[in-house]
Amino acid sequence: MPKGSNNTRAKTAASTAQTRPPCYAAIDLGTNNCRMLVARAEGDSGGDGLHVIDGFSRIVRLGEGLAASGRLSDDAIERTIKALKICGGKIRDRGVVETRAIATEACRQAANGDEFLGRVEAETGLTMKIISAVDEAELTLAGCAPLLNTDHPKALLFDIGGGSTELMWIDTPSGGPPKALDILSLPIGVVGLAEEFGQDALAPETFEIIVERVAGALAPFEDRHQITEDIDAGRVHMLGTSGTVTTLGAIYLDLARYDRARVDGLSIRMESIDAICANLMGLDFDSRHNHPCIGPGRADLMVMGCAVITAICRRWPASHLTAADRGIREGLLLDMIAATAVEPIGAP
Repeated sequence: MPKGSNNTRAKTAASTAQTRPPCYAAIDLGTNNCRMLVARAEGDSGGDGLHVIDGFSRIVRLGEGLAASGRLSDDAIERTIKALKICGGKIRDRGVVETRAIATEACRQAANGDEFLGRVEAETGLTMKIISAVDEAELTLAGCAPLLNTDHPKALLFDIGGGSTELMWIDTPSGGPPKALDILSLPIGVVGLAEEFGQDALAPETFEIIVERVAGALAPFEDRHQITEDIDAGRVHMLGTSGTVTTLGAIYLDLARYDRARVDGLSIRMESIDAICANLMGLDFDSRHNHPCIGPGRADLMVMGCAVITAICRRWPASHLTAADRGIREGLLLDMIAATAVEPIGAP
């Protein structure tokens, strides 16, 4: 080997690292999941301007028991802090230059939400911010915007969470970015519903009780915007982002295991959603637990998500639903990248 070749390679690697775009991290702490993405800005990453470097997702059930007690439980806090410590380690290992970490419905509701976030900062070094439902919806829209590049002048975007469900009525002008015309946040989520109705297979009449509760909460949104008229005229692109929607997409494709690349952006026929939901509703807990596209930790939540999505799709029966495996974290990352102008090393 020629003398000095190791030094040359080391210098080249160091130079490449210096000129490579910086890494950013986004953490979304919800009622059920703790999720993180580490990414850098790149133009060849599927149309959203992001190249993912690392990620993390864990079911922590932060909102477990919250509806009954009004507080985050000690066990839920311990599980969540353990997950956030892993996120902190990944952020340090990746040399992240900026991190945004947000908390949503569970921390909004909990009497000890601020106390919990103080402990998170002390034990993990992560500074987290509780955001409003409106901010949550706008970040979701920013993250999903690349999938709204369609010929439809309007879009209906929904996000079924652990503690709440957000809906957005969106204007999608030709040649311009999508704009939220109105946002609805419902205090109905899959964790709260699962705690109320249990883990067993749902009787059809119980399923309908949940569907009707959600449908009643959706009625004022329809009254304000007459969305059904636009749906009937084929002017609306319907898009859903949540574990419920992406799991339905995986089942629709009959995947042996979940594959984000195949599910993100998938168009699902509405009658297929009805059929899948009807089948899942009749499965017992163990059958859902062992389903390859559902898995441990979500067996009790999936049927509740099916009830919420059934209510939405009955109220606004579009022909297809687009599944989005993206949302808040992508919105946070794109916001950080847009706000940071980085000149190349050595630029005058």
